[in-house]
Amino acid sequence: MTSSTLITVAPTGAESAKADVPALPVTVEEVVAAARDCQAVGAAVIHLHVRDTDTRPTLDLGRVREVVAGVREHTDLVVQLSTGGAVTDPFDARLAVLDAGPDAASLTLGTVNFGRDVFANPWDLIVELHTRMQERGIVPEYEVFDLGQLATLERLLDRHGLPHGGHVHVDLVMGVPGGMPGTAQALTACLPLLPPGATFAATGVGRTSLPVMLAALSAGGHLRVGMEDTLTYAPGEPVRDNTQLVARAAGLARIAQRPPMSTDDARSLLGIKPMEAVL
Repeated sequence: MTSSTLITVAPTGAESAKADVPALPVTVEEVVAAARDCQAVGAAVIHLHVRDTDTRPTLDLGRVREVVAGVREHTDLVVQLSTGGAVTDPFDARLAVLDAGPDAASLTLGTVNFGRDVFANPWDLIVELHTRMQERGIVPEYEVFDLGQLATLERLLDRHGLPHGGHVHVDLVMGVPGGMPGTAQALTACLPLLPPGATFAATGVGRTSLPVMLAALSAGGHLRVGMEDTLTYAPGEPVRDNTQLVARAAGLARIAQRPPMSTDDARSLLGIKPMEAVL
């Protein structure tokens, strides 16, 4: 168990529409402002999905690079790009986001039903993402939506070696319709299957956000929060902004006597080069 808590903010996602959620940050300026404000209250990593000028999800490399550059100019957060994109994105476009040169990127370890949609992650794509990240010095965050995907992680590491940086960090994504439930029981079922020496964070989608945070902290884990994953702060109370969610996570981390981790310590934990080496 670490003495501090790594807090990741996922500010936008690919599912919610700006027209339905006006507070959702979608422009470059809005994402950069959210990043700056979230770092100020305890975030150390930002997990980025990118929107185009019409607010729709995009993997356009120019736009992705613009967002990455903006976040790096105004914060020293670890920049983690989503390679999941939207469920309709083709594999080649998802692979191409690595060309934007992030510090880290998500790597989902299996196909999962995503509500009515299917989030496809076949074995060959998993291997390609893993090996490209190794070659380019990008640290993966292994996203796990169900228990069996931890067996895939074991097979991946056994056949293709450790990730760049040498440290395995897993995000347990819980509460997605079609994936594992957002419960303490599901979280504890995953823990014995983590690779030796691995760390984990947990993401509770929707109403599971708070119970998953509490369960993760009690088990020595880290946290991911943000408007990608939840739009309701409390029953009948919409989320005001991403800062509100990060501040709550930071407060719970302090109550657990594991205060928010600095960006420098996050880089050290994850095996990411120091900020000055990036710029």
